[in-house]
Amino acid sequence: MLKLKELTKDFGGLRAVDHVNFEVKEGILTSLIGPNGSGKSTVFNMISGVLIPNAGSIHWKDKKIDGLRSHKILRMGIGRTFQELRIFGNLTVIENVMVGFRSMNKWGMLGSILRLPGERKERRILREKAEALLALLGIVDKSNRMPDSLPYAEQRMIDVARALAHEPKVVLLDEPAAGMNPKEKKVLSETLIKINKELCNTIFLIEHDMSFVMSLSDHIGVLNFGRLIAEGVPEEIQNNDDVIKAYLGEPE
Repeated sequence: MLKLKELTKDFGGLRAVDHVNFEVKEGILTSLIGPNGSGKSTVFNMISGVLIPNAGSIHWKDKKIDGLRSHKILRMGIGRTFQELRIFGNLTVIENVMVGFRSMNKWGMLGSILRLPGERKERRILREKAEALLALLGIVDKSNRMPDSLPYAEQRMIDVARALAHEPKVVLLDEPAAGMNPKEKKVLSETLIKINKELCNTIFLIEHDMSFVMSLSDHIGVLNFGRLIAEGVPEEIQNNDDVIKAYLGEPE
């Protein structure tokens, strides 16, 4: 579904991603992990069009997409979240999610001002869809609250819900568990599995917390200093000597 071939990115004299080959298969939950600074977010930024690779290629369903603008990649069915929260503080929780629907601007500003029948009907349908997403993520009861009144973990869920509103075929989650305590991480893990199964979304997430991804991932790749040092099922990754060294260092 998503294939990285010899993907490379340099920043001046620093090689952040070094000839990475990796595949994300349809319908499964894939994770890319590694210590801080290993190149994970750089990979995501190249996939989503924020950065252009120096070498290599990115293929989406056999179509080469590296170099395309972010909005074109989004329309092709690749959604994402970012490490930092991107929430509209002046909109309610449900309004934040509704912004994510691609058809929101169909009627334009004039239609919204005049409250035309078609615009009102569409808004009602989109609200129902947004409520369904919030229900799936367990925060539908907070629909009419302002985001800053919610705990950080629930604000993260708003971000995920808006990414899903684009109805992506694959959603890239950039460290979704960052800043969460163990209890919140457990809830997030269960929610991501539910999204993967009930919405049939392919999920590709990056994390530096290896223990978080072990319970939910079908396939895991490990980056260290920009290089892919291992990939496989969770059990293989847990017992891989190179992965253990990357996280714990060489034994004295």
